[in-house]
Amino acid sequence: MANVKVYNIEGKEVGSLELNDAIFGVEVNEHLMHMAVVSQLANKRQGTQSAKTRAEVSGGGRKPWRQKGTGHARQGSTRSPQWKGGGVVFAPKPRDYSFKMNRKEKALAIKSALTSRVEAQKLIVLDSMTMDEIKTKKFKAVLENLKVNKALVVLDKKDDNVILSARNIPTVRTATSNAINVYDIVKYDTLVITKDAVAQIEEVYA
Repeated sequence: MANVKVYNIEGKEVGSLELNDAIFGVEVNEHLMHMAVVSQLANKRQGTQSAKTRAEVSGGGRKPWRQKGTGHARQGSTRSPQWKGGGVVFAPKPRDYSFKMNRKEKALAIKSALTSRVEAQKLIVLDSMTMDEIKTKKFKAVLENLKVNKALVVLDKKDDNVILSARNIPTVRTATSNAINVYDIVKYDTLVITKDAVAQIEEVYA
């Protein structure tokens, strides 16, 4: 089992924690990680774009000029794609971009992402993450103590003081242990997670 140091919000080492290899020590499957990221981004797409083909544009029923003898290229309609106001070639239409992954594939993708953070030594475990007030300045001080900048902070439960304190920092995102996803884990340089959140993740994915 991987053994990682545990820190407090002052950045001081206060202990160590053994991580479950079944979750934080699996063989990294980059293909499933890629699928999970693509799936999440695709599922967020609205798919409402739409344009008219030449069949849907009104007008253009009369031939603009006779076929021969004018010196112009032959034309059958003023609604052809090459005309201003004409239809669009292969016009985009509303569609659903989403696709699903199997439950086991999702779980393995999450485990792979978590393992990649451990292998890159970009996982920091905190004994706890609590704040007595909503203060962005104090949250930034915690990040400075931990020497991290772009981080995903994972909590064991919703804490409005922590979440609202981090909300105005563009390089930080907070999430609870039951709402983590591959995209956020790989997007942010460092994964900062509480001991209780680690326990919850190991309980869910074991």
